[in-house]
Amino acid sequence: MHRELEGAFSLTDRSAVVTGAGSGIGREAARVFSLAGARVAIGDLDESGLGDTAKEIERAGGEVVTRRVDVRRREDVEALVDAAVLGFGGIDVMANVAGIIRNRRVVDTNEAELDEVLSVNLKGVFFGCAAAARAMAASGGGSIINIASAGMDQPAEGLSAYAMSKAAVAMLTRTLAVEMGADGVRVNTIAPGFIDTSMTRRHFVDDAGRVDAKTRDALWSTMSSQSPLSRIGNVKDIAHAMLYLASDASAFVTGQTLRPNGGVVMP
Repeated sequence: MHRELEGAFSLTDRSAVVTGAGSGIGREAARVFSLAGARVAIGDLDESGLGDTAKEIERAGGEVVTRRVDVRRREDVEALVDAAVLGFGGIDVMANVAGIIRNRRVVDTNEAELDEVLSVNLKGVFFGCAAAARAMAASGGGSIINIASAGMDQPAEGLSAYAMSKAAVAMLTRTLAVEMGADGVRVNTIAPGFIDTSMTRRHFVDDAGRVDAKTRDALWSTMSSQSPLSRIGNVKDIAHAMLYLASDASAFVTGQTLRPNGGVVMP
């Protein structure tokens, strides 16, 4: 590859913070950022999964710091950003990945369930945006990447709170992009389609980890058939899109929603 293109996508001498890095999209994003040259600070409630992510990064020669983070707690998110600033000298990339999903119809959702989804999916992203934006503005700029969902574009029964929270993330992204542009801070959203992660495996994996192969195959067949590409997505599909937004390759991109969803939704 030509040096010009290598440089455009390189994160060498930069630092990145990733929430929800204990598994799935967050883990892969942290790994890809590290492979691109970034030093990474990662957080998650799942300390075991977080440790596995850190070991994978270190085995590949990367530099990583970890923190147990509950994104519902502003102080936890700020402590993770502070760890990057203190340990790496600043923060260049913030990926707000942590999220949860609850399948409940509007009429069946109680206040505690609603609060849980909004606290993680919306307030957690808000806290990450605020902490990162302050640090980036002080150091001359950076890139904030928020994870939404195709669910914000296509209504589905039982996903009211989840879809509502993700739609709000997209508007938060656009607002922050307007507020922080003069400080050199870019803010964008990734809205994935159906991705093979633990969040989607809940449909066919029980609490003991047993896989119902028949249910899995039927689900994957159904979801694949909705895409012009005839497949479901994987975590690399999303992490590579995130690398684009993290790097100088997207230097003129802010306030946008990138939709790696296999063409299932085309708003």
